[in-house]
Amino acid sequence: MSNLKNRKLKMGMVGGGPGAFIGAVHRMAAALDGQIELVAGAFSSDPKKSEAAGEELFIAPDRCYGSFHEMAKAEAARDPDDRIDFVSIVTPNHLHFAVAKTFLQAGFHVVCDKPATFDLKEAKALRKIVKATGKVFALTHNYSGYALVKEARHLVQSGKLGKILKVVAEYPQGWLLDAIEKTDQKQAAWRTDPARAGASCCVGDIGTHAEHLARYITGLEIESLCAEFTTFVPGRQLEDDANILVRYKGGAKGIIYASQISAGEENGPHVRIYGTKGSLEWHQPEPNQLILKFPDQPSQTLRPGNPYLSKRTQSLCRLPAGHPEAFLEAFANIYKEAVRAMREAVKGKQKANKAYDFPTIDDGVYGMAFIETTVRSASSKQKWTKFPSL
Repeated sequence: MSNLKNRKLKMGMVGGGPGAFIGAVHRMAAALDGQIELVAGAFSSDPKKSEAAGEELFIAPDRCYGSFHEMAKAEAARDPDDRIDFVSIVTPNHLHFAVAKTFLQAGFHVVCDKPATFDLKEAKALRKIVKATGKVFALTHNYSGYALVKEARHLVQSGKLGKILKVVAEYPQGWLLDAIEKTDQKQAAWRTDPARAGASCCVGDIGTHAEHLARYITGLEIESLCAEFTTFVPGRQLEDDANILVRYKGGAKGIIYASQISAGEENGPHVRIYGTKGSLEWHQPEPNQLILKFPDQPSQTLRPGNPYLSKRTQSLCRLPAGHPEAFLEAFANIYKEAVRAMREAVKGKQKANKAYDFPTIDDGVYGMAFIETTVRSASSKQKWTKFPSL
């Protein structure tokens, strides 16, 4: 068994080669705290492109693999202190399950970009594999990694807002306003292709972020929902806009909307939580402020790095107050917590999932159920659709 006490964790990557965006983000975030080093990868399904990507990243030639199957087999055969400790999966959705299954069963931990799998059936199957192997599986719903999102969660859990009555979560973008998937735009091509993205484009890609952000902060679970999908761009196979009404268990109501045809919008997750005592709001374009509002006093704005924040939030702030922390740090917080779980797993001290503050396979299953329920609702005449038991 590998000894992780006095060394960095060794990371492998599947995907993230030429033309990819999120792979570079994962690499930067993983490196941020000095706990992880990238040592191997199958960066493309094209062996030559994988080799070229590995060369640019200064990966040893014998650890630049032509396929993830080859990579898993070769890495498992290496000495325990030389092989990768975990793999980061940054491929299109349709490959997540096969890659995760292969590496989990080969004895490796997994960090996977969202959504967890291609569909709910695969997600449930993957959950069984994760539990059977006992390996760490972290899902990068990265917006939950922001320090002030964690502070928002702390405030809700501590009762600062009272009973939650209303949740409004949104994620507007404008980048798919035109049919750029018909050009050489790689990211648009696979996201709008049902064979690679799954049953949904807009909800699967960004709506799940909005839903997870709301659930992470409030702890509320969906009872039923009513969804409307629209495909505004002619010829596009999947939806590019979604509006969802939500009934939460316990009586709270919610609105979740996601759009990729909202002209001028960049990447704008926003969340507003309204309770019987007060409310909060957080906006990803201004991630270093959390706004609190109360009926009997002026609004307050909390910022990272300050001693008035909870100890948990302070532990995830890397800079003194006044220095902005943002997207990469949020991603890095998920990697940081996943690394803690991996180190404790080697010691035989790994705790239950709820002891760690990163999205797990359970969040992955829930997210896939959210996607499939919205798809069913959007195509039904009844509209209001019960959320499945998971």
